[in-house]
Amino acid sequence: MKMTFRWYGQNSDAITLKQIRQIPGCTGLMGLLDYKAAGEVWEEDEIKAYIDGVHTAGLACEVIESVNVHEDIKLGLPTRDRYIDNYCRTIQNLAKYGVKVIVYNFMPVFDWLRTDLARLIPEDGSNSLYFDEAELAGMTPLEIVRRTADGSNGFTLPGWEPARLAELETTLARYAAVSEDALRMNYKYFLDGIIPTCEAAGVSMAVHPDDPAWPIFGLPRIAHTQVQFDAVMALNPSRRNALCLCTGSLGSNVENDVPAVIRHFGEMGRVACVHARNVKHLGQRKFREASHLSTDGDIDMYQVMKAIYDTCPDVYVRPDHGRMIWDEKGRPGYGLYDRALGITYLNGLWEAIVKIAKGE
Repeated sequence: MKMTFRWYGQNSDAITLKQIRQIPGCTGLMGLLDYKAAGEVWEEDEIKAYIDGVHTAGLACEVIESVNVHEDIKLGLPTRDRYIDNYCRTIQNLAKYGVKVIVYNFMPVFDWLRTDLARLIPEDGSNSLYFDEAELAGMTPLEIVRRTADGSNGFTLPGWEPARLAELETTLARYAAVSEDALRMNYKYFLDGIIPTCEAAGVSMAVHPDDPAWPIFGLPRIAHTQVQFDAVMALNPSRRNALCLCTGSLGSNVENDVPAVIRHFGEMGRVACVHARNVKHLGQRKFREASHLSTDGDIDMYQVMKAIYDTCPDVYVRPDHGRMIWDEKGRPGYGLYDRALGITYLNGLWEAIVKIAKGE
């Protein structure tokens, strides 16, 4: 298990590499270039500059996140081949600098969705990301975009980049004619187009679950249950067609048995990385992000880590979506303190699991 941390880069993140390097047991990053629009090629010089800086700080960078898939690919438009070609070039460029896993998603329009980015947690006075479908029912897509932008503390948020959402109404209208089956076929076309490049470059594509784990605004969503992920794996048999299992995204739906899902796909050899976080259910399709401690939420994080140990012990793991604690101001969900605590907790669970397995 390789413990990592998400970092946006020195020009986009208030957290420094020096601070990340001081987190016990954190050996690398899941990095990204947050200024790259979906469909653009990630060029060698900018990749090299990012990864060289990470290496200089004493950290590894073998996982890259948020190489976003252009909407034309998801919609199956004639322009998709050009964007698939660009994606293949990005894969090749990242591989040249030691990247082994690319985390992405195939969610139409919205990368993830919350109705509040800083909901007070009355038990301790911290705040965290929060979702309530009842609140969403009273908002239009444009209103939720504005609310998200206003609550981001001036930072960009993954999947909510202004350029990507500039044509929101037009994009939503196009999806009106796209069924789940059609989206799945467009997904297969994308995978068939990039997997040969992945095979040649030694890079695994790790798809992230829909977040939250159900349809939003009537858009088709095809990656939020074990059955749906079985179908995704069947789209292309290559082991390079893999998963990033996010425990919080999957766990937002009470019907998902998160440790069981990890075991199922871990035994298949299709888990490339894990985003480990906890959620607290507050009602029907209503939840908040919790601390990583199992008793603070509704996901048994010990069983999550045990499933990883038993079935896919060599994967990359990172803490996800921490609370904002100790008066920290930063990118919602991506503060330093609570994610650092999360790493310490997850590493503690891992140490205990390893020692129990060895009979120590």
